[in-house]
Amino acid sequence: MAKYAPQRVDAMLIGGQHPYAYSLPAGIRPDGTDPQAFFEAFFARIGEDFVTLPPERRAETFANDCRALAAAQQDRPSLEDVLPTMKMPCLLYVGEADGRFLPAQACVKQMPNATFVSFPGLNHTEAFYRADVILAQVAKFLQTQRERLDSVV
Repeated sequence: MAKYAPQRVDAMLIGGQHPYAYSLPAGIRPDGTDPQAFFEAFFARIGEDFVTLPPERRAETFANDCRALAAAQQDRPSLEDVLPTMKMPCLLYVGEADGRFLPAQACVKQMPNATFVSFPGLNHTEAFYRADVILAQVAKFLQTQRERLDSVV
């Protein structure tokens, strides 16, 4: 959306991601047919150990559609060229123990209206699950955007 119709985006939240190219080696491309193997490999790629997750998180994880998640593991081209054109306010947030931390932090420097928030000690999934920590920053950002838009109207 930000690449093809940026005028349609008033503000953007980006959590635990970066815009750089991503490609899985052919030998480890998952198909999702074996949920245990799929999640062990997926969590290993993001620097976590699936086996040590609490039982309730493992059960929640197994409730996902592994084949759909595997299909989402497509190669991704770089969107780095779009960053300077993203003039809408953007909030990027990531856990400091997430493997995506450094690339996410770096891309903000190329965005004209971005705010970067990091969360010490949180990895990729913790930054997703820790709504008690994340939502305060998201709510603050959204309130600022609402006030900005209200003042324009």
